[in-house]
Amino acid sequence: MSVVKSIELVLPKDAVYLAGCIIEGQVVLTLNSTLVDPIVKVELVGRGYVEWNEETGASRDYSREVICNNKADYVHKTKTFPVEDNWLSAGSHTFDFHFNLPPRLPSTFTSKIGNIFYFVQAFCMGREHILAKKRIYLMVQGTSSIFHAEKSLQNPLFVEAEKKVSYNCCSQGTICLQIQMEKNTFTPGERVIFTTEINNQTSKCIKTVIFALYAHVHYEGFTPNAERRSRMDSSELLRQEANTPITAFNTTKIVNTFHLPPVLSVSGGGSQDSEIMNTQYELVSTVHLPWSLSSVKAKMPIIITSNPVDSNQTAAGCRTRAVLPVSPN
Repeated sequence: MSVVKSIELVLPKDAVYLAGCIIEGQVVLTLNSTLVDPIVKVELVGRGYVEWNEETGASRDYSREVICNNKADYVHKTKTFPVEDNWLSAGSHTFDFHFNLPPRLPSTFTSKIGNIFYFVQAFCMGREHILAKKRIYLMVQGTSSIFHAEKSLQNPLFVEAEKKVSYNCCSQGTICLQIQMEKNTFTPGERVIFTTEINNQTSKCIKTVIFALYAHVHYEGFTPNAERRSRMDSSELLRQEANTPITAFNTTKIVNTFHLPPVLSVSGGGSQDSEIMNTQYELVSTVHLPWSLSSVKAKMPIIITSNPVDSNQTAAGCRTRAVLPVSPN
């Protein structure tokens, strides 16, 4: 029978930690029998990596795939607990700990190309090897500078797309699509409210309008020969579909609301994730015209920002509750 019955980490459930705040928790070690010369410690780790395959030599007579990758270490802190008289009796033992997150950290992130992850890990070690360990992944929200708030004032809050379409062989008409917003700078967990106006100047009925929020991520990596490479990848974060018919020669307004996820990468290079990746967001409204074999799209840039932690905030004050826990797995 192992001398260690269990080791547990006690942390607030589904918490989102802002970069710069304090992580407080406990390690609970339960022993079946006395343990002599134990080492009980806890560590905080934050890492990021990207990896993808890329074809080289395509313009020559041969081509081959190479692996492009990159990595970053964001935080690594360790605390070893003092043990009185260098032994622990059978039963449960509780060790309190706290870690200060660095003020500039990227948000927890996962995709098919890259991951940014954080975890707290507790160990109980004997004289020669690890007797027990426990790991819990954390949700961390990165913060950004005031640069994004200033930049948002220059971005449009009204966009328009107009397209002439042909249908029924010789008929033509115009579809005008507009997006209006009061602001385009948001924080994770906030509501995004926008109005889409569709002006249908055709004799056909429009049946479907799609609204989606996209994340465009620019990854930075290196080949085995240390040559810099980059890759752009887009993913759909949120999506809604309106099936309200828009009749011929008519104008319709649709008001939509998106609820942003509780953790998002901040826009641009506002935190250390710019070492390996850079994220931009875009709101897209799409009118599908199957009778014309075409579509009309209007795009609005969206800026995601998060204010730095106030130095006077308590550990509880710089945490929020997550809706969906995320791990790099």
